[in-house]
Amino acid sequence: MITNQSQKPAIIFDFGGVFMRTLDYTPRHRWDDRLTLPHGRVEQVVHGSESWKQAQTGTLSVNDYWDDVAKQLQLSQTEVQQLAHDFFSGDVLDQNLVGYTRELKAAGYPIALLSNDSPALLEKLHHLQIADLFQPLVISAFIGVMKPDPLAYQTVLTQLGYQAKNAIFIDDMLANIAGAEAVGIHAIRYTGFTLLQQTLSAKLASFDTP
Repeated sequence: MITNQSQKPAIIFDFGGVFMRTLDYTPRHRWDDRLTLPHGRVEQVVHGSESWKQAQTGTLSVNDYWDDVAKQLQLSQTEVQQLAHDFFSGDVLDQNLVGYTRELKAAGYPIALLSNDSPALLEKLHHLQIADLFQPLVISAFIGVMKPDPLAYQTVLTQLGYQAKNAIFIDDMLANIAGAEAVGIHAIRYTGFTLLQQTLSAKLASFDTP
């Protein structure tokens, strides 16, 4: 067994789709219905437009991004503010994963975050009272590059002071998993808490085996 805390592998988490997942799409579909759009169209604008990519790389402010959403959907400022609230109202923080991660951190495992998101994520993490879980906390908007670009992974590794072979990355997106593996990081695709706990425990145990 590993006895030196500094030898423990670093664990790097994604946020959206892992810690925070959309369990109820009804609020988003209500906006589709309100605007007489097919279900999924509002989500495509909010999280699939070029302005969202720019917000995630720090080249467009959060306010300007929502202004673009309003323009695309022909909404007033009051309406787009309501949409911004409603859009995330079906999202749920996985408290089981939060508790498990706190246990891992208490056991001496370095815990980091690597997320493609706008600067607004930082405020959200503090609001959820989980920002303290992650050191470092790397958000694409602050580094100007998104997963699966190799530089995103290298940035978090550099801030951790770890080599890729001594790190484990957890994400729900296959492209981001492939990106991590391409730079030599051990990767686990997140599909649910129970399976992650089992898979990660086995992976951590493998580091303890000579």
